[in-house]
Amino acid sequence: MNVTLTEAAAKKVQGLLAQEDNKDLSLRVFVSGGGCSGFEYGFTFDDDIKENDTVVENHGVKLLVDQMSLDMLNGAEIDYKTSLQGESFVIKNPNAASTCGCGKSFTPAEEGAGCGHASSY
Repeated sequence: MNVTLTEAAAKKVQGLLAQEDNKDLSLRVFVSGGGCSGFEYGFTFDDDIKENDTVVENHGVKLLVDQMSLDMLNGAEIDYKTSLQGESFVIKNPNAASTCGCGKSFTPAEEGAGCGHASSY
């Protein structure tokens, strides 16, 4: 099982980590219930590696992923994009049947239901 971080995402995380006063911090990526599609992605910095965490290192950045989140993020790629709408982390998740227009929530492939609100383009 794996989760990958693109070079662009790693550079952004490294820049954010450089602003912190703790060299032990890693990026925790997680999935929690909520959002308009049923599940939403979350990011936080954490210096506590838990027993059930999987630790993945990409481009010099250490990612921490708990077991439940890893099951939903297996094969996902985390990127960092800059566009006219702003800057954000973007997750390309092969386990998502659909994603919300906001890009922050998703429906797992096994549930198959679509997003409840319209995208704004």
